[in-house]
Amino acid sequence: MDWEAYESQAGQAVAGAATLDELDQARTTYLGRKSELKQALRQVRDRESGMTLNALRERLEQAVEGRAEQLERARLEQTLAADAVDVTLLGEQPPRGHLHLVTQMRRDVENVFLGLGYEVVDGREVETTHYNFDGLAFPFWHPARSPHNSLFFDDDVLLRTETSPSQIRVMESRRPPVYMISHGRVYRRDTIDATHYPIFHQVEGLAVDRGITLADLKGTLLHLMRELFGQERQVRFRTHYFPFTEPSMEPDVSCFLCNGAGCKTCKFSGWIEMGGSGMVDPAVLEFVGYDPEEYSGFAFGLGLERMAQLRHGVPDTRLLWQSDLRVLSQF
Repeated sequence: MDWEAYESQAGQAVAGAATLDELDQARTTYLGRKSELKQALRQVRDRESGMTLNALRERLEQAVEGRAEQLERARLEQTLAADAVDVTLLGEQPPRGHLHLVTQMRRDVENVFLGLGYEVVDGREVETTHYNFDGLAFPFWHPARSPHNSLFFDDDVLLRTETSPSQIRVMESRRPPVYMISHGRVYRRDTIDATHYPIFHQVEGLAVDRGITLADLKGTLLHLMRELFGQERQVRFRTHYFPFTEPSMEPDVSCFLCNGAGCKTCKFSGWIEMGGSGMVDPAVLEFVGYDPEEYSGFAFGLGLERMAQLRHGVPDTRLLWQSDLRVLSQF
């Protein structure tokens, strides 16, 4: 066997391999188990022939390894060239979230009252009955004091049912005039429906000064409603009873779905209740050490979810808390 010619042919086949598959085929042909070189190595009987053939095998294996490295390098360079990134180009803008609709409403309400000179006060979500009920002149028999309507930790500590306790705390800490709003989560054992939820957000306002009248309250609420819902939305005030205000009234806004004709969302009344309001009861003023003969004031509490419903036409308050981006991304 002419091993020089064999080596020359094998070298040409290895060098001419354009792909790793072609190189593997050349390796099999000249170095595989059925190759002439392998067969000759099995039949070697003398030391000199064995050394010659093993040297030939090593040279061919080195040639195959070298060609494999060349092909791998070429494939890598080709891949890098195809996947080249121009770092000077602008990247893709990642999707960004935005404020929840209720948070947007809270900020809009804040802006209205900051423009009127009110301060914004944060309150406690866990309150005592002293501030949540006693300071607001709730009688001992009032249904809100029952565990069936409020969420108690023990006899004296509960999750606040409204943001009013922060008003008591503020009035205890200073003398009039007081112009403030407080907002945040409140908790009640409400049955879930289109306009009620056990956890909701409330904004409450308080103004205490000399000469405050019910007309000031009505004008303030009308200004707020017009700023939030526009001039075309109808607003009405109905007399009502609340323990901590006297006289009291409820502001209602015309239903956004039926425009006052009556539907399921507004319970076929044509109106959606916004909350409660009225003149601060003299008993509340006396509780914090204010002289009701010298000072008067008004207070109101409104639901932010209700505002969001009325402003943006959300038919069911539950949609705000189901984390459905198809709904929330619209606002």
